[in-house]
Amino acid sequence: MTNQKVTTIKQIVQGMPASDGAGVKLKRVIGQPMLERLDPFLMLDELGSEDAQDYIAGFPKHPHRGFQTVTYMLNGKMRHKDSMGNEDVIEDVGLQWMNAGKGIIHEEMPMQVEGKMRGFQLWFNLPSTEKMSTPGYQDIATADIPELSTEKGSLIRVLAGDYKGQKGAVTTQSVKPQFFDVHLVANESLNIATEPTHNGFVYVYHGDLEAAGEVLSKVHLALLSLASDLVLDGKDGARAIFVSGEPINEPVVQYGPFVMNSQEEINQALVDYQQGVLTQ
Repeated sequence: MTNQKVTTIKQIVQGMPASDGAGVKLKRVIGQPMLERLDPFLMLDELGSEDAQDYIAGFPKHPHRGFQTVTYMLNGKMRHKDSMGNEDVIEDVGLQWMNAGKGIIHEEMPMQVEGKMRGFQLWFNLPSTEKMSTPGYQDIATADIPELSTEKGSLIRVLAGDYKGQKGAVTTQSVKPQFFDVHLVANESLNIATEPTHNGFVYVYHGDLEAAGEVLSKVHLALLSLASDLVLDGKDGARAIFVSGEPINEPVVQYGPFVMNSQEEINQALVDYQQGVLTQ
């Protein structure tokens, strides 16, 4: 008789207070001392405040090279503007995907002066063969994000990847990401098919949730060892994101908004930015 492998939790990490941009207050979940990186993920931030002073300064114009970002807004309005000529407003439960590739300069600024602003930004790495790829941008309205409901009333929003045959809204295949926003009703179990070759995590942003047999509270991330379906049990209407991706297994050298494979490539990115040719 063989032992069946099961998905387990390797580590639990609590989001830490931090600030970014021009002083936006947020919680840094990946990219902090307890979890510096999770290949292919470089950073996960949660922004959440009803005090405009915590977010009003926004994220003024800044460069990126060598990775991709996904911004998922739960509440509020944020304007995106970039060096490719794209300009959009991402609104409640909308999604934005951006491939920085060889270089992009963009800004993300609040389009409100009061009320709740809440959302996530996830950075995921690119393999060396795609780090100098052509930049790209995809704005996805909430109506274009597939949703599936269970008979008991739980909801799964499929941002990227495949959930029970439903393809997600984000089309990138660089690290074959899965990204689901899960809203669980109390006392319902949900099985999520996982990719055993991926690195993955669950992050709880509302209520309490039982994942792989352990109870997680708000602002906690569970780093998973994926081997089978992930079982989630709702506690008082919990909400969480489940994310996984194929590890790249390459050297990572990061200097702020530039993520490459060597110091020489970082130095070149700095020179290109200083000389105004980063996006050319």
